[in-house]
Amino acid sequence: MRRRLALALIATLPFAFAGVALSQTPQPAAPADAAPAGGAAAAPYVMTMGDMMNTLIQPRHTKLGLAGKAENWDLAAYAAAEIGQAFAGIAKAQPKFSGMPVGTLVDVAINPPMKAVDAAITQQDAKLFAAAYDQLTQGCNACHIELNHPYVVIRTPDVSAFPNQDFDAKR
Repeated sequence: MRRRLALALIATLPFAFAGVALSQTPQPAAPADAAPAGGAAAAPYVMTMGDMMNTLIQPRHTKLGLAGKAENWDLAAYAAAEIGQAFAGIAKAQPKFSGMPVGTLVDVAINPPMKAVDAAITQQDAKLFAAAYDQLTQGCNACHIELNHPYVVIRTPDVSAFPNQDFDAKR
């Protein structure tokens, strides 16, 4: 009996080791369009306009205001450029919102005050910056009203939401 058991174990060892080897062999990656386990197809997440405004625009608007208030003109210029790039990307990602052309809304409500912000930064004029930044903020709110979101009211930040960033640092 023991001999049969020993022979059976010896006979199954190659298969056991093969199973271990196979379990550690990397399997080819599933194609990107393959359905996940369970049969349901994975849909890519598409950001909503609110997602884009909250993650791309609002933090940059805040940082721009804080940098300008601190007269950190290099950081303000950087934040202003980032806002412009973000709006350009949003207009490409979602050309229309609530039936309105996003690019046109940006051209009308955001670009004119952004030019004034850029001029204030170039002149390193804190008073001019504050006025231009206020115009930018009003442009944001005018756009929200136009898109039937009057309850989304943006204002000049009075405290930083970014405790890990020094807005006063000028290098």
